Amino acid sequence: MKGKQRKYSDLFKENAVQLSYKKSNLSEFARELGISSSKLSIWRKTYKEFGIGGFPGSGGIKMRVENRKIFELEKRVKQSEQNFEIFEKGTKYLLMVNPMIYLFIRENEKKYSIKRMCWVFGIHRRVYDNWKNGIVSERKKEINKLKEEVASLYYLFNKQYGSSKITRELEKKGYKKSRNQVALYMRKMNLYRKLKRKFKLTTDSKHNFYTCPNVLNREFYRDAPSKLWASDITYINTRVGFIYLTIIIDAYDRKIIGWALSDDLSTKNTTLPAFEMAISRREISNHLIFHSDRGLQYANKVFADKLNSYPCITRSMSRKGDFTDNALAESFFGTLKRELIYRQTKLLSKKKMKAEIFDFIENWYNRERIHSSLNLKTIEEFNAGN
Repeated sequence: MKGKQRKYSDLFKENAVQLSYKKSNLSEFARELGISSSKLSIWRKTYKEFGIGGFPGSGGIKMRVENRKIFELEKRVKQSEQNFEIFEKGTKYLLMVNPMIYLFIRENEKKYSIKRMCWVFGIHRRVYDNWKNGIVSERKKEINKLKEEVASLYYLFNKQYGSSKITRELEKKGYKKSRNQVALYMRKMNLYRKLKRKFKLTTDSKHNFYTCPNVLNREFYRDAPSKLWASDITYINTRVGFIYLTIIIDAYDRKIIGWALSDDLSTKNTTLPAFEMAISRREISNHLIFHSDRGLQYANKVFADKLNSYPCITRSMSRKGDFTDNALAESFFGTLKRELIYRQTKLLSKKKMKAEIFDFIENWYNRERIHSSLNLKTIEEFNAGN
């Protein structure tokens, strides 16, 4: 009976081939290694064609090392395209109960791998297999049926009903479930009532604190950095309330040099940290105008004293109720809401929204976005003189 064929590691093959080039008698060298001369010849031929890439290991593909990076990139692109294809076709199932996703996976098993579909939808393979094999408890069946009813009512009423109204509709169908239970199932299925956009006033100018005249007078053009900084605050709606974004923009290159995100409108969490970031990022020149609206966050003694501690800073404030006096900041907020906020199909959590805003300001707006006011250049290109 023939013994098991000996297996050789890739490193062994590579070393054998490289050493063979230093030997005059290949047959003798092969015997020293304990292999046949024909096997050594095959290895040498493979090495000549593919280099060290000719020994990729079990299941690997032979190719030259310089081509492997391209191959891996193409493979990743292909996988990403397939992931997107699965996601695109299955998107409508994401807001439904799990059995609907399971049905989609089962119907597409011949087209995509089960493992990849489970990964795209965030489903454990074992859970899907249990469902497919019918291993579902009576309790689970009851919950799944209730979820189907909740999802059905949610879409029936055009996504306008929250947990209270859906609970009431379920009662009409004979279900005796609390609103908290219904709300829990809705959260798990990402079913959130569509909310109308709310307006929230962030500027309270009904006071007589440390205000000052409109020194800027809408003259926004500046020929160098740190000659005019404009600041403002806006609100952003999230799944669990508002967050507030304070920004400081330099008129010269439109860069957001200071900003702060907060859960309240206190000075210590809005204007002060935004200003501290600005002065740490950009040197203050002589005759800098700091322009804002007349809100309490800018007109209180703490922030006024902070600005007044820099003799080179001249304070300027918009006239009451005139948003065009602070057009620089208003323009940025319009861009932010148009390119980020209003594109969201659902309200995000505060944590997720804060991460999105960070990415928008630091990676997109300040680095990659082209600006019409800068002759269609990015801020970095403008400052580099390109």
